[in-house]
Amino acid sequence: MAAAAGVSTATVSQAVNDTGRISEATRRRVLAAAAELGWSPSAPATALRRARTRTIALVVRRPTDVLGADPHFSELITGLEGQLAPRGYGLLLHLVPDMAEESALYERLAAEGRIDGAVLTDARADDPRPGLLKGLGLPAVLLGTPDPAAPVPGVGLGQQDAGVREAVTHLLNHGHRRIAYVAGPADLVHSGLRRAAFESALAEAGLRPLAVRHTDFTEEAAVTVTAGLLARPDRPTALVFPNDSMAVCGMGAAQRAGLRVPEDVSVVGYDNLPLGRWLHPRLTTVDQQVQRVGAAAALTLLAGCGEEVPAPLLDGRPRLVVRESTGPAPAGRP
Repeated sequence: MAAAAGVSTATVSQAVNDTGRISEATRRRVLAAAAELGWSPSAPATALRRARTRTIALVVRRPTDVLGADPHFSELITGLEGQLAPRGYGLLLHLVPDMAEESALYERLAAEGRIDGAVLTDARADDPRPGLLKGLGLPAVLLGTPDPAAPVPGVGLGQQDAGVREAVTHLLNHGHRRIAYVAGPADLVHSGLRRAAFESALAEAGLRPLAVRHTDFTEEAAVTVTAGLLARPDRPTALVFPNDSMAVCGMGAAQRAGLRVPEDVSVVGYDNLPLGRWLHPRLTTVDQQVQRVGAAAALTLLAGCGEEVPAPLLDGRPRLVVRESTGPAPAGRP
């Protein structure tokens, strides 16, 4: 019927259920197509679709091997489930390869009445997902710096650039001048904010980045990029990474190249995941309170679903946690 009417399955669902979220002309076209095809809604199915599912979608655009190797999402899910599970809600996890499949998945889940809301990750420039979810009538939250102008609430620590700036200042105070940044995908909002903060902090000291390398967050990319940077004649004395998992891979690449951390090269991660406390040397990293952000996102979304929940307790900004993976710049190689 969707094909006959020239609309999406989600639009068909809204037309049949008379949600009021599509134009009257579109609704009439869908109903005309339904009549021509001899279709009529099933009363039990309609009732089922309108019932609460107590299910929240978390759709992640990552390959399975990358997700499995990144403890960031384990921390995020722990925070989400800590608020959802006690209130009888479950988390539906989907992995998708691209924006088109992610958008199609939301439309299908909405049309089938399988979720009550969604947690959106990895905000992008001109991100269509918040508007799509709002159009589908599904509550949603977008992880990242809150934007009052966005169609759905954002949940995250403020001043997303603060952690990177603090990391650069820490390295400069230790005499480092040859600092490289291994970044995430260039189209992610937080990648752009952090890169801008990195470059700005160096510029204020009269310096330019030795190098900035965007990656796809994979372990292979971390190792390959790190090895390439450390093979340069003007190799960096300090490396800043977009997450702790990649920083750990970078440390391994440095050590395999015969370099010591931090005596020959300092390493900074991002996330402050538990693994960083058990490395040798322990990892200097930026704490962005991943579990607390997940908990705040769950509470915000539950409130959007009509649940009575306490107000999310999330304030402050990302902060640098200094450990032993950073130290003075090596003598003769500032």
